[in-house]
Amino acid sequence: MNSRLATATISKTLPFSCVDGPGNRLVIFLQGCNFNCKNCHNPHTIGLCDHCGDCVEHCPANALSLIPDEQGKNQIRWNADACTHCDTCIDVCPNQSSPKTKQYTVDDMLAVIRKNSLFITGITVTGGEATLQLNFIIELFQAIKSNSDLQHLSCMIDSNGSLSETGWKKVIPYIDGAMIDLKAWQEETHRWITGRDNHRVFQSIHLLSNHNKLHELRLLVIPTITDFESEIAALADYLVMLPGENTRIRVNAFQHHGVTGEALRWPTCSKEEITAFAEQLTQLSVRNVILPPMMGN
Repeated sequence: MNSRLATATISKTLPFSCVDGPGNRLVIFLQGCNFNCKNCHNPHTIGLCDHCGDCVEHCPANALSLIPDEQGKNQIRWNADACTHCDTCIDVCPNQSSPKTKQYTVDDMLAVIRKNSLFITGITVTGGEATLQLNFIIELFQAIKSNSDLQHLSCMIDSNGSLSETGWKKVIPYIDGAMIDLKAWQEETHRWITGRDNHRVFQSIHLLSNHNKLHELRLLVIPTITDFESEIAALADYLVMLPGENTRIRVNAFQHHGVTGEALRWPTCSKEEITAFAEQLTQLSVRNVILPPMMGN
């Protein structure tokens, strides 16, 4: 692999976060996802802009334009300075995608990281599904680990778990941990929610756990929709048997923030419901169960 040649389509960067891994983290949101979750909280990160131009005339700030590239193909250009982030472009997009993305080289991203390196403890790449742009992640993390001014930063991936075993083995030498979302226990339920089965997800969980790189396993509880509550005994047995001793089991309560479509009609999960679920897991000998930040009923 030639060093620093990879580029990535980036939705946004968040210079400071304390909820996307341990410590204070710079978070990189990569555009594009191979799941199509009905309950996605960032649905605009799923699709890639196809430069059709439908959004241009609808932008109230005139922050979008359609300009031919060197090959004569029309390309959307986004003026970040003019943009008011009203998201009209996303609302009118047939694919609900975002034209507000940028192409970053590894060196571009390293420059962003260096500006913030004194104030953070690590980097998290997320999405969309970050591992769809695996070469960029590998080159970026290689560079961080090999630079004396950056190698104190931990490198983590937030993923839906769909990456192949071959892919994980390529990136494992350069990560300090991964956070995996398990969307549902039964394959049928998982496929209904995401459009994909969960075989790869379980394979990823096992592989990362065996390498002591599974930092966190996340369970999103959606009352009457997900099957974690009805399958809690089998789920607990599985979690107890994971080889990694320090994996955090984070239980999250579904809310409507950011979701669209039929998921807006799904019931939210109350503080009492998520607390009771976490207590059940603990009673079934599951260790290191983490509740979400306190929320209203």
